[in-house]
Amino acid sequence: MTTPSIAHPPETLEGWFALHQIFRFKQQIDASRLAMMVKGAANARASARKSPAKKRAKKAGPAEGWSCFVRLIGSSADLMVIHFRDSLDSIAAAQDDLAHSRLGGILDPAYTFLSVAEAGLYHLTAELARAAASRGGKVGDDEYTRALTERARLEKESAHVRRRLYPELPGDMPYVSFYPMSKRRDAAQNWYTLTLDERSRLMQAHGLTGRRYAGKVQQVITGAIGLDKWEWGVTLFARDPLEFKKLVTDMRFDEVSAKYAEFGDFYVGRIISV
Repeated sequence: MTTPSIAHPPETLEGWFALHQIFRFKQQIDASRLAMMVKGAANARASARKSPAKKRAKKAGPAEGWSCFVRLIGSSADLMVIHFRDSLDSIAAAQDDLAHSRLGGILDPAYTFLSVAEAGLYHLTAELARAAASRGGKVGDDEYTRALTERARLEKESAHVRRRLYPELPGDMPYVSFYPMSKRRDAAQNWYTLTLDERSRLMQAHGLTGRRYAGKVQQVITGAIGLDKWEWGVTLFARDPLEFKKLVTDMRFDEVSAKYAEFGDFYVGRIISV
């Protein structure tokens, strides 16, 4: 009997592409003028959406995506712009639209993070790997692949997973916190050498912590392996910014974070209403 490979990655489902752009202002600007320029950039973006991308989005998700503008607070940067789009080309168009707007003229890039909305199917992949081993097969054989394709299709059709892959911008949660993160690869603590079952157990417990904040914090997880130095991005929305501190504190005590998580800089602010 074969056993599941410890190096086998979990299946993932992907939705919208995402781009987080962090800027510094080239000049001093007051809140009213900034709001006016943000509104102008948002209107220009809405006009530019009249393209074939709209048809593609109807097949993949509930809309073609959205952008929001976040005035950063307590950061060395000033503005964060978040784009979600149905394709990488549409992300490029949103990036160009902003660069060519009046707002873009006063922005100096400080950091960018490219990723794609992701749902990791750790539990499902581990379950199918165990089933393959129990019948004397292996991960990747025909039976495994057929079962994985069907189960992944059903997962992607579920309302819960679609909300993760095509997240809506919450209208009643104006505060935003974004940070990139990766899993540790130290010799004694290497996430990528754990068995599938162990990774599945750790991520399931981690997810339960996040669910305790349902209704208080909206979490959007995006995957960046092959797209950025960091491996994932976490974007949080809340009515009360203190919920960010509470949620992240709770998650730091989860075994998966305590042993295997590495974090980048945090960017916190409030959405500029247009």
